[in-house]
Amino acid sequence: MLPVIALVGRPNVGKSTLFNRLTRSRDALVADLPGLTRDRKYGEGRMGERDYIVVDTGGISGDETGIDTVMAAQSLQAIDEADIVLFLVDARAGLNPADEMIADHLRRREKKCYLVVNKTDGLDEDVARSDFFTMGLGDPLCIAAAHGRGVRQLIDMTLDEAGVPLPDPDAEEEESEDEIKIAIVGRPNVGKSTLVNRMLGEERVVVFDHAGTTRDSIYIPYERDEQLYTLIDTAGVRRRRQVTEAVEKFSVIKTLQAINDANVVIAVIDARDGVTEQDLHMLGFVIDSGRALVVALNKWDGMSPDDRDKVKGQVERRLEFASFARFHFISAKHGTGVGDLYRSVNEAYGFAFKKWSTNALTKLLEDVVADHQPPVVKNRRIKLRYAHQGGSNPPIIVVHGNQTDSLPGSYKRYLENRFLKVLKVRGTPLRFEFRTGDNPFSGNVNRLTPRQLAKKERNRQHIKDMKKREKDKKRKG
Repeated sequence: MLPVIALVGRPNVGKSTLFNRLTRSRDALVADLPGLTRDRKYGEGRMGERDYIVVDTGGISGDETGIDTVMAAQSLQAIDEADIVLFLVDARAGLNPADEMIADHLRRREKKCYLVVNKTDGLDEDVARSDFFTMGLGDPLCIAAAHGRGVRQLIDMTLDEAGVPLPDPDAEEEESEDEIKIAIVGRPNVGKSTLVNRMLGEERVVVFDHAGTTRDSIYIPYERDEQLYTLIDTAGVRRRRQVTEAVEKFSVIKTLQAINDANVVIAVIDARDGVTEQDLHMLGFVIDSGRALVVALNKWDGMSPDDRDKVKGQVERRLEFASFARFHFISAKHGTGVGDLYRSVNEAYGFAFKKWSTNALTKLLEDVVADHQPPVVKNRRIKLRYAHQGGSNPPIIVVHGNQTDSLPGSYKRYLENRFLKVLKVRGTPLRFEFRTGDNPFSGNVNRLTPRQLAKKERNRQHIKDMKKREKDKKRKG
């Protein structure tokens, strides 16, 4: 078991900066803004030959109201889960009543805790940590997380004192199983975090009745029915013109990165709002990214039969371009229909990595072309000769022929729809690549024999004489 290290402290003391330093990543959003981190964020780190798990948490101030109360509960839960707690304080801000409150909580929990004084760059360390001896948590450790000063010494000391052994070089590594990464995406306040908690069966991420609660992409690995999954809770994406804050812009980037990192995307739509333009843009981006797709219309509970029929008709009309996906009408709050999502996710993942033989794809291409021939371009009909699979997630079908660059988009859509129907693909788009074969005779020079050259010269001279006679005839006439 890898040791779990939780980073706790007041808002804006540098927990996310230290998280990125310990995991050697940029996974956690960092800005000079208190309260940026809201959910527990897990990451894997390695120092020397020892691995560990780091948990970034939201700040605890002691006077939380509203969403801050839920954030603080997440931080306290991280303390309970951790083997080691790194309690960060701000050297420049000095001792704060909230720091004393957190220290009192850690003493009562009897956790292995280390007091870390951050932001000591440019300060005398003895002076910087002098205020914090009164907290009774041992000798304060000085670091500068932004510049990496003292971070390696900190983690080496904590792992040594916690008794974390070096890995056994003779130990056999366990075979890794296939892991399905599921990204939950959608507009703000459609119930993404509620759905994540319902799928996990615990209050894992912050849920609050306010748009923009989730700011970062939270990766949550777990196991269900002997299958490994990673749920990715993402920030809601609004229309571009409505995104003004820098933090929200970074959150949108994280969401788009999570889509590319996922195997299957669950697009959450608020059934009571219907299918909006932003929902269509988001689904278009998922399909263009080639990711397998499951659509969940949330907040289905409490809707009247007429409203439900209206939404179903809107889905059939406006989401025809995503007809390959499975649609679920759910209530994340009450759990209605949530369990059925896993069946569609597993199905979509299976088709995203399914393999077809070249013989089967070529035979299907011949049948499809026989039913509807490609158009004629430059007095020559486009010929599609054979097909084979060129990749997975999404499945890529490579079609070889001649003049494929001139193949119109309507015929490409015809091929895609027929292949989806005949291969019975569900949950994932098919991507086609068209390649034109090289002309085997291009570059060959037809060299004339001496006899042919002589004949060519006689013809040239004959034409020249004819033109001269015609010219003389016109002049005399």
